[in-house]
Amino acid sequence: MRILVANVNTTETMTEGIAEAARAVASAGTEIVPITPAFGAESCEGNFESYLAAIAVMDAVVRYDGQYDAVIQAGYGEHGREGLQELLTVPVVDITEAAASTAMYLGRSYSVVTTLDRAVPLIEDRLILAGLHDRCASVRSSGMSVLELESEPERAIEAIVAEAQLAVDVDRAEVIVLGCGGMAELKDRVVERCGVPVVDGVQAAVAVAEGLVNLGLSTSKVRTYAPPRPKRVTGFPSR
Repeated sequence: MRILVANVNTTETMTEGIAEAARAVASAGTEIVPITPAFGAESCEGNFESYLAAIAVMDAVVRYDGQYDAVIQAGYGEHGREGLQELLTVPVVDITEAAASTAMYLGRSYSVVTTLDRAVPLIEDRLILAGLHDRCASVRSSGMSVLELESEPERAIEAIVAEAQLAVDVDRAEVIVLGCGGMAELKDRVVERCGVPVVDGVQAAVAVAEGLVNLGLSTSKVRTYAPPRPKRVTGFPSR
């Protein structure tokens, strides 16, 4: 099995970290192929960057020269999953939805701990759209930017752990979801401090993608995610 894991930003070190997290839980025989968009922002932290990333990820996936069995969109709360589902016949898994749905198997309510506060509405909107918001106790901001997760890891860990603890103590969350593709390495620290299950979206998405492929399932094409109608599309790679 080969799974493409698409970073939503152009920072190569984040792509490498996402791939490492994915490979840590992939089954024997599953090949993880990380891809980085050719254009876009170095980190996604708002609507403009998110919509730009949606186009960039579709571009990167369409340009990939090789066979694959599933695609993971590794951006928490980002746009674009629906477009990929129209373009592709293989399963498409978004880490936002994979993490939230996984958390719902583990407790009555979950909280998401993310980066900057401006990302909170985007995440809430994506969870509502996916029908996963009812059991979300809260979406909390650590106040750390995406790039600071790499440049100031210790401060990021403390900020994320502190918000996770508040989610458990104040919001009554029973499961914590890490709301950024670059947070996988923080999982054990949050578990140690908060004593609740912690779900990383990239790793949850790998499990979901493998399961869908093994079950022989993919996106329904009868209506919502039917292939785009044939027409001239200027400036986009040929499908």
